[in-house]
Amino acid sequence: MGNILNNSINWLKKSSANIVSIGRIFFVFIAVYLIVTHDTTQSFFVTKQVAKEAGVAYYWAFVCTILAFALDGLDGYLARKFNASSKLGATLDIMGDRIAEYSYWILFAVMGWISIIFPLIAIIRGVVVDGIRSVAASYGYTAFGAKSMQDDPIAKFICCSKFMRIWYAVAKVGAFMLIILYNVPSMDHDVSVFWQVFAYIFTEMAILLCVLRGLPVVYESKKFFKDAAEETSDKVEESVNQ
Repeated sequence: MGNILNNSINWLKKSSANIVSIGRIFFVFIAVYLIVTHDTTQSFFVTKQVAKEAGVAYYWAFVCTILAFALDGLDGYLARKFNASSKLGATLDIMGDRIAEYSYWILFAVMGWISIIFPLIAIIRGVVVDGIRSVAASYGYTAFGAKSMQDDPIAKFICCSKFMRIWYAVAKVGAFMLIILYNVPSMDHDVSVFWQVFAYIFTEMAILLCVLRGLPVVYESKKFFKDAAEETSDKVEESVNQ
């Protein structure tokens, strides 16, 4: 019985980071659900009661957004604390980031709160960067850390430094939270306009950082494709000589 309990505790410690990575996605989905199901913009007439109920739902979506991104930091902490870092954990972390980011950008565009250009930029950048990093991974490189694919010091600072990663995370979370906040149906108009200004600032900053942090990855990817081309050329030459 004692061994079973100890094994269960050890498994929980080793899996805690991955559980958090997966769990935080549900908070994103709850936030999206609350906003979509309490949309009042398509209604011809909205009573005070309906606006109040929608406002409560939006505030809960706001809270779920905070929790979703707070847990993003918790999974990394748990992985380090219990020495449970793994390729699966890194994959789940990036997957969670992409699901959360794309869900919010697409949601806001569908609701008409932002231009469709914003999710398009975020998704295209994500697909390109993740594709290049998958190639880099086949050569033993990682997105961050000691084995980062970035060689140039400036590129390494933009993509891998703790400062830039935190700044980008704050910009994204700030944008998502503020966009939800200024669209709360029951909020006073003047207060809504006040938060809207900050929402636009954080949104522009988030997209600019999104593109900025992707450019060094694209620039330094040429070494991998050059190596791949040379390997292909060598194989062709060997086959000809044989």
